[in-house]
Amino acid sequence: MTTTERPSRPARPAHDRGRAPAARAVVRRWTGPAWLDGPMTSAHLVLGAAGLLLVIGVVMVFSASAIEAALADEPAWAPGVKQLVLACIGLGALMIALRLPVGLVRRWSRFALVVVVVLLVLVLIPGIGLERNGARQWIPLGFTDFQPSELGKLVFALWGAHVLALRERYLTTKSLLVPVLPVFGVLALLLIAEPDFGGVVSLGLVLVGLLWAGGMPMRWFGAFAGVAVVTLAVMVWAAPYRMARVTSFLDPFADPTNTGFQAIRGMYALATGGLWGVGLGNSAMKWNILPEAESDYIFAIIGEELGFLGCLVVVTLYGVLAYAGFRIARRSADRFVQLASVAITVWLIGQATMNMGYVVGLLPVTGVTLPLISAGGTSLILTLFIVGLLARFALSEPAAVEALRTAERGRLARLLLPAPTTAVDQVRPRRLGDDPGNPRPAVGSGRTLLHVRGAAPRRTPQRTEAPPRSRTAAGRGAGAPRTGAATPPPRQRSGSSASGAARRRPGGDR
Repeated sequence: MTTTERPSRPARPAHDRGRAPAARAVVRRWTGPAWLDGPMTSAHLVLGAAGLLLVIGVVMVFSASAIEAALADEPAWAPGVKQLVLACIGLGALMIALRLPVGLVRRWSRFALVVVVVLLVLVLIPGIGLERNGARQWIPLGFTDFQPSELGKLVFALWGAHVLALRERYLTTKSLLVPVLPVFGVLALLLIAEPDFGGVVSLGLVLVGLLWAGGMPMRWFGAFAGVAVVTLAVMVWAAPYRMARVTSFLDPFADPTNTGFQAIRGMYALATGGLWGVGLGNSAMKWNILPEAESDYIFAIIGEELGFLGCLVVVTLYGVLAYAGFRIARRSADRFVQLASVAITVWLIGQATMNMGYVVGLLPVTGVTLPLISAGGTSLILTLFIVGLLARFALSEPAAVEALRTAERGRLARLLLPAPTTAVDQVRPRRLGDDPGNPRPAVGSGRTLLHVRGAAPRRTPQRTEAPPRSRTAAGRGAGAPRTGAATPPPRQRSGSSASGAARRRPGGDR
């Protein structure tokens, strides 16, 4: 009788025994194309999406503003050329942001916050601030008008990220809210005094991004949402023009010649465009029919001239910009970069969502502009500067730093995309009050841990030094020490002390 030998099966691990074959199946996840995981993908996505949005914006401002300028006995090309010049200035600001060290941005964020508060106070003074449509929001500079609220959003995002990054290793719910929430309250009150309701909402988006990236529990966001709803209700009830905006949003056809005039004309523009649009430059609503066609309601002109497909391209580009911003935050090793990237991305995409939302009739009119597309001076330049900061943060990813420092690049590439020195820019660390001898780094890549109010942060227990051996054990000669014998601590040099060593420790407070 012959026997057939069977190959021996490999033994299954203990934790896998008794499980169904379907449970042991390998789950394959979609990873996307290989180029999407490249070291420079984040920077390319940010610059590419922002560049296309900027080109679309310049073209649409030329188209939307030409007729109104001609009807006002001005050159038809003047508003478009002004937008082009401002875009060139913004590109210069983008190049400056690409070369800014992250540590320099962090160190100067607190001084920039003081400057912003001063500017927000100055704009309220008659003779300094310029009043338009009942709001004093601008400081005239001659060639353009400077809006301090736009700078305030950026500075608040950078300062808030710096403060939270410094407190990363001992972050609690209280230290997460203070002083970020009080500073937000001061800036919001100054914006309400202008009044600039849209600026307050945009500043609130920055706050939400900071708290979300910092690890705020969701129950706190629910409480903040309730407070925000009550506050907005009081603000709307106190100001008649805000109440008119809300009522026109709920039923714009109830007053088609006054409060609902702009919303209805925007819907007509989108309906006329259909799928393909009426063609670039062929809009009928820009003939002084739709107010603020080149700024607040430029998305309606895009829908009329380029159709649904043109609007879809714009929405897709904002989606790419959002993906790139969150990708930078996920892949970065610097905690400040993570916080700032999330706050900036939430702000930009949230503001674009609000603008497109009230144009299509889904949100109340807040007067915020469409980033990188709407006509504007300060907003366009600062938005391009923010895009440059996002690209600079993308270059600080560890894989990007290695790729930029090892790859052979031409002079133009080195000029446009400089290689950072390190992935994490160190700042002077802070010490806890009860542990002065243990310096803690100001940045890190770990996950934020929020502690219960009043509870001390958890720390790793420190080892205690074993007592020195007795003279009998020390004088036994050069033989091997007994098992379990403690090693004597090294002797300190004469003239040195523990306090002197602590003062000479690198990075400690002096």
